[in-house]
Amino acid sequence: MFANLLIGLREGLEASLIVSILIAYLVKTQRRHEIRYVWLGVAAAIALVIAVFTFVTIAFEQLSFKAQEGVGGTLSILAAGLVTWMIFWMRRTARGLKKELEGEMASAVALGNGAIALVAFLTVGREGLETAAIMWSTIANAYSPQPFIGATLGFLIAILLGIGIYRGAIKVNLGKFFTVTGFLLIIVAAGVLAYGVYDLQEAGFLPRLTGDVGGISHLGNAIFDISSTIPKDSWYGTLLKGTVNFQPDPSWLQGICWSIYLAVILPLYLRKPKVATTPHESKVVQSA
Repeated sequence: MFANLLIGLREGLEASLIVSILIAYLVKTQRRHEIRYVWLGVAAAIALVIAVFTFVTIAFEQLSFKAQEGVGGTLSILAAGLVTWMIFWMRRTARGLKKELEGEMASAVALGNGAIALVAFLTVGREGLETAAIMWSTIANAYSPQPFIGATLGFLIAILLGIGIYRGAIKVNLGKFFTVTGFLLIIVAAGVLAYGVYDLQEAGFLPRLTGDVGGISHLGNAIFDISSTIPKDSWYGTLLKGTVNFQPDPSWLQGICWSIYLAVILPLYLRKPKVATTPHESKVVQSA
């Protein structure tokens, strides 16, 4: 539940800020009467995301168990990659996002109302499809409403924050917000990656590494098994599963992939990002 709340909050706030920038540009340029086309594009984007999510879910349910495990595992790994790309992309482009969107909106205004709706549709639709792809791996195998509740709460909080920021009633340090949520999402992505590996092992597409227990070779034995201490069906086991995809009996391959991911991605994320410079600025620096 927490993982979906976090994803919904971050992605929802990104979408809210995008819509706020588009609307603010129209207000600033005395084009309030064209704001409705922004909302038209937003509505179309939401409808597209819901349609794609529903289609994929229905198609998934028609597959055999092995195919479901294979598809689910593959999509989980892709979702982990998408989360990682999204985090680094946002950190790299956040400073110039407003200017970029305003430039796109200026071009759209010159082309007409349909172009305004198209800009809103494409920008919000991109965020929505990213969110759906990331959440699908956790929602698809859910047997309780918690993932949906978490996602819904995240979106609602994001919308309220977006409205408050637009109206100036709420002051949020967006840099710190995206930095902290980015760090937490990397932990979540590591768990999603490990879960995807487990599904592919269940489907037989990835090997189960062998181990030696008591002098006897076992196929696919776990690194450790603390199911008796943290039962999967306990409230704290469910909490850990919902937040970081914790598994009390992970396989060796899961543990290896999880460790490698964090060992590579966390240092890259914690490293201070380079500030992009324009060609003119680069020449100045070189001449100096």
